[in-house]
Amino acid sequence: MTSLNNVANEIVFSYKGILAADESPGTMGKRFESVSLTMNNEAETRRIYRNALFDASGLGQYIGGVILHEETLEQCNDDELPIPSVLAQEAIHAGVKVDKGAKPLCLHNTVDKVTHGLDGLEERCERFRMLGARFTKWRAVLTVDTNCYALRENARVLARFAAISQANDMVPIVEPEVLMDGDHDIEKSRKVTRRAIRMTFDELDKAGVDFSGVLLKPNMVLPGYDSTENVSDTAIAHKTVSALMDSVPASVPGVVFLSGGQTPEQSTSRLSAINAVGSICPWRLSFSFGRALQAPSLKAFSVGDFEGVAVQLLKRAKLNSVATSATYTAAMELDN
Repeated sequence: MTSLNNVANEIVFSYKGILAADESPGTMGKRFESVSLTMNNEAETRRIYRNALFDASGLGQYIGGVILHEETLEQCNDDELPIPSVLAQEAIHAGVKVDKGAKPLCLHNTVDKVTHGLDGLEERCERFRMLGARFTKWRAVLTVDTNCYALRENARVLARFAAISQANDMVPIVEPEVLMDGDHDIEKSRKVTRRAIRMTFDELDKAGVDFSGVLLKPNMVLPGYDSTENVSDTAIAHKTVSALMDSVPASVPGVVFLSGGQTPEQSTSRLSAINAVGSICPWRLSFSFGRALQAPSLKAFSVGDFEGVAVQLLKRAKLNSVATSATYTAAMELDN
């Protein structure tokens, strides 16, 4: 598993993080609608947008991996170069989302869901590896009210996914995301997040998964979005680090946080606070952001500013790279 450990470390090495650009065609359509894009949401439109993203010269200084949708993995840039090869020119590893989405758990309430996609996963992973993918991602969708059985079932599925991924020489990114919907306080978020991660690594261990070739993609620990609780970035950082220290094995190379609906500025500021509080943690604390990296680029694309797509991505990628060293300040948002 040495090669998997090398890839995992390279993705988060030297203050680098991950760009999540794995939106499904349907989700990408919603992103386009949010910026009033007049172009049709077709495969070619999505290719043009992502080609503009990946055209950011110097992106490899701040980004070590890009999660792609299966559609993008098979596309080329304007010079007919496969997207994984485009990324490799910047020493960026290409990855791919392999799950098929969460569906209600049979015989349970509609809150509890389990992610599908294990059927045929071995064959798909083999094909994705041949196309140039070096890592994979699987998302489990949880809530603070998800019951024990649903937590365990999602952990088992994550473990099966991770085992299949490693067997096909790709680093699995396991994502047990606890959604922050609701009015609960931050302590409840911490307890549920810790429990979900603990169960995940318990099942990964049972499945024989090598922790040194895994990256964890969790939520930051926040109060529910409808909560009136007022907490600082430092308080969020302490709760988040506490949940991780109680649940993540030391041999895991990195923890790459999702942004989970936070603004780009909030995500970056809180990532910096987490790194300040978590300076003694055994793993690198980095990012795997989608909207928090792409939102300004989408706005540029909506007005036909293709060069601006790359410029805006580079700015946000650099700011988040700085945040992984705990040296980000809000004043940096005003630069450039």
